[in-house]
Amino acid sequence: MRAVCLQHVPSEGPGALAASLAKRGLTIESCLVPLQGLPQDAGDLLIVLGGPMSVNDPQIWIADETSFIRSALLAGKPVLGICLGSQFIAKALGATVRPGKKLEIGMTPIHLTKEGQQDPVFGSCPETFDVFEWHGEIFDLPDDCIPLAGSDIAPLQAFRYGCRAYGLLFHLEMEEGGIDSLCRECAPDLTKARVTAQEITTTALPHLPALHKTADRLISHLLAS
Repeated sequence: MRAVCLQHVPSEGPGALAASLAKRGLTIESCLVPLQGLPQDAGDLLIVLGGPMSVNDPQIWIADETSFIRSALLAGKPVLGICLGSQFIAKALGATVRPGKKLEIGMTPIHLTKEGQQDPVFGSCPETFDVFEWHGEIFDLPDDCIPLAGSDIAPLQAFRYGCRAYGLLFHLEMEEGGIDSLCRECAPDLTKARVTAQEITTTALPHLPALHKTADRLISHLLAS
């Protein structure tokens, strides 16, 4: 079985998802879309990762990737979109992606909706829990999707399309090295948010094991459903 990862910058890879996939016998095919183009197909599981660009940018590859993701969703493929990836899924399903009130960076509390509390993955999480974020844009709920969680800045933090596709504005997969890369590559965001790299890292590290467990549960669900 193959997991196809659509990557947008070298510094934002699958992180902790790699171990979850490997222990279930999946090979990972990563494709740096802006430079390499799209893969031939979506594999057995399509994972759409993060990046600093916007799905509203005019580059041709963004339109092509949106169509690729839409085809996978409509075909009933298991799809997971993270941060920019969730924005791609939202846009592919016809929702609006727009700037939020301000940047959401670092650990942020999110609140499960009633539907989220019944979700096969997030239903076992506390009603309110902290996740790692790094985004400036948010989205509306696409048609035929289930809202799972929200925050004060982004009323919609997570949604599900059918049983086999999830869009998460936050990062369950983030590891310490990924946080270091974000702090280095997106340093202007730290200035805007008036926070330091050390504060981001120190606050996040204790939460990563719990986030990785949820990521593992999500991968298990996507492959079993």
